[in-house]
Amino acid sequence: MKPQTTIWNLKDRIPENISQELSAYSPIFRQILYSRDITTAQEAEAFLTIHKPSIADSTLLGIPEAVERIRQAVDKNEKVAIYGDYDADGVTATALMRQTLLALGLDVQTYIPNRFTEGYGLNKTALTKLKQEGVDLVITVDCGIRAVKEAQHAKQIGLDLVITDHHSTGPELPEPIALVNPKQPDDPYPEKVLAGVGVAYKLALALIETLKPPTLMPEDLLDLVAIGTVADLVPLVGENRWLVRQGLNHLKTPRRQGILSLMGVTGINASSIGASDIGFGIGPRLNAAGRIGSADDALRLLSTTDLFEAGQYAQVLDNRNRERQRITHEIQDLAEQLSGADDPDTFLLFAHHADFNPGVVGLAASRLSETYYLPAIVGHHGEKSTRASCRSIPEFHITHALEECSDLLTQFGGHAAAAGFTVPNDNLEALTYRLGKIAKEALKDKDIAPSIEIDADVKLVDLKYSLIQEMSRLQPTGMQNPSPVLMSRDVYVRGARAVGKDGSHLKLVLSDEHITYDAIAFRKGHLIDDIPGQIDIAFAFEINEFNGKQTLQLNIKDIHFPQ
Repeated sequence: MKPQTTIWNLKDRIPENISQELSAYSPIFRQILYSRDITTAQEAEAFLTIHKPSIADSTLLGIPEAVERIRQAVDKNEKVAIYGDYDADGVTATALMRQTLLALGLDVQTYIPNRFTEGYGLNKTALTKLKQEGVDLVITVDCGIRAVKEAQHAKQIGLDLVITDHHSTGPELPEPIALVNPKQPDDPYPEKVLAGVGVAYKLALALIETLKPPTLMPEDLLDLVAIGTVADLVPLVGENRWLVRQGLNHLKTPRRQGILSLMGVTGINASSIGASDIGFGIGPRLNAAGRIGSADDALRLLSTTDLFEAGQYAQVLDNRNRERQRITHEIQDLAEQLSGADDPDTFLLFAHHADFNPGVVGLAASRLSETYYLPAIVGHHGEKSTRASCRSIPEFHITHALEECSDLLTQFGGHAAAAGFTVPNDNLEALTYRLGKIAKEALKDKDIAPSIEIDADVKLVDLKYSLIQEMSRLQPTGMQNPSPVLMSRDVYVRGARAVGKDGSHLKLVLSDEHITYDAIAFRKGHLIDDIPGQIDIAFAFEINEFNGKQTLQLNIKDIHFPQ
């Protein structure tokens, strides 16, 4: 199966009456707002300003019970463990909860399971170990919503458990002392798509408001909320967008030595940091800690106040990220061969191998899904079981598919677009067949193809720095609030060369005969020998900062050759 050609969906042209209503903005920005269903000046100002949500955190089910149990721990000087996850969301949530509980004067330790030996989420062995170490209360962040048996085990061994999570619920809920997850049934909290760190922040806010620690304010935690929320790819709309914008403001003058050091190794300018800097710079390096080695290194980076130690951990994470990139490329190449990607009747790609690093199989699955626009699963084939990560497309809810196969799985969980599972090898063939059948039934009658939503059809000569200033008010952008994508037709190619270590990227000089712009097209270096003299481009208009110099640049998202 060949990679699909991307379809460009150009939004309707703005009507004259709405254009007049939005006359405070430039013509191109009016079209961008209209493309986002904003049709009045009032709607535009509300969206661009982002007001603080007027939602009481205590309306989240489980918050009062969780606060009361933690209050008891403070009063009794109990030992508390925070049980996190090894991705950026889980690590930032762990660091946030640790900072909060330390400010309350608690004896706190952290536990992040090893991705390679323990896998995701709560496990009985770890809970038993924590109990033996004298822990009285375990608080989970970014995990636990499907840990029914593990919660029962905690109760049996006399270990109190508070679960905070944001993942989809299963058919049965665990029964801890308190369960905080806006996705649980009958929870009245209106914001259902908080990241794990966002849910942890809600508990921290309630603790700060109730117990009033003198050394901690709610805004002290917003930098961690922003990093975890962006890195976890949750929708940047509603409350998430407000939280991330506030967090980015705090990241402009970073107070955490580890974050400052990480910005240093990634070349991020703190004063102009945006959500994309987290998504492509900070987040991948925090994730790399748990993918290649131990997530504890990322947690130490976020927690240390020592300048030398922060620099060391930042360099460790940067090195692991480079190693992660190399391994991902190798796995992707082999996974393409094993997954059935060359079969035109394949509706789900599934590859597993004993040599696949379980820390990066999700990234390889993501690349497969992007390349072929199909749900993709890549797994590490162990001696007795296979642990896999899934990435999917909007037309196929991967976690619902796994639920139909729950009888074959040891454990699973996730979202519509991403999930993970463990399957006994004896069930692997049956699982592959059943998932393939489910995908075929769901997708066979659909005209599936990747698409890009185009905000506006523009001429290069109309692109000005003032437009970038206007578009900055859309920040933070991300899932469900994407950066604007513009389109220009019949652009002249004045120069083209492959760049990057392996020539995987394409550097272009483009003109409309009135103005010339430099452009970069990531992962399109393979087009270098075929690119014609005129092309249509879908692109982001942005500022490129290099060696302290800023220039205007077109960041190419897709290229169409004239027919």
